[in-house]
Amino acid sequence: MTRGPTLPAHRPPYASGLPGRADIPTLPGQARITPSTVLLEGFNTAPADEVCEALLACLRSLRWARRLVDHRPYPDLESLLAASDEAAYDLTPGDLAEALAAEVLPELPDDTYSAAHTALGAAHAAYEARFGHVFVIYLGDSSPGETLDRTLEGIRSRLANDPEEERVVAAEELRRLARGRLVSSLRGVDTHRYAAPRRGAAGHPASAPADNGTRHPRCRPG
Repeated sequence: MTRGPTLPAHRPPYASGLPGRADIPTLPGQARITPSTVLLEGFNTAPADEVCEALLACLRSLRWARRLVDHRPYPDLESLLAASDEAAYDLTPGDLAEALAAEVLPELPDDTYSAAHTALGAAHAAYEARFGHVFVIYLGDSSPGETLDRTLEGIRSRLANDPEEERVVAAEELRRLARGRLVSSLRGVDTHRYAAPRRGAAGHPASAPADNGTRHPRCRPG
């Protein structure tokens, strides 16, 4: 605040849900307890290092993750999302670089022709050569079938930006991606479309850090 002219082969994405529990049935006269309510309770009460690790699957910025952990508890999802936005706006250039280093391109549908992969790989190679990092874009408001066109259009239009303009645009896309991942996790949605490993495959509204089986050392207590 993560190559060449062709894209790497797709790999299964890293899906890491936020701490929580299963849904709870509602008694007559009670307010409905949704999966997001229960998962938010788990988010508020789980050990800090576990929550930090889960947040790093939404945005690979330790500053952002620690800030959300330190400001618990959150009364509702809207409060958490507002805190996420505020923390994302405050990311330094170094934080942005850390987050961008873990990002990957949006995943194309399985039936996409190889020529489309080649076109996307070439466009992204030009983008990365100019800006030095992967192209990021939030696609949560589009269908999987629109992924290729939206991504290619975004790369081509943003290639005209100067590096500082593109840094601002990329930071905003990262903010939206983090927000989309949080919403998906706390609604108990399958995060397959929303998370992906480092420099390998891709996610739809998001791309997340690789799961290497170890905790981030600075997420550990003490």
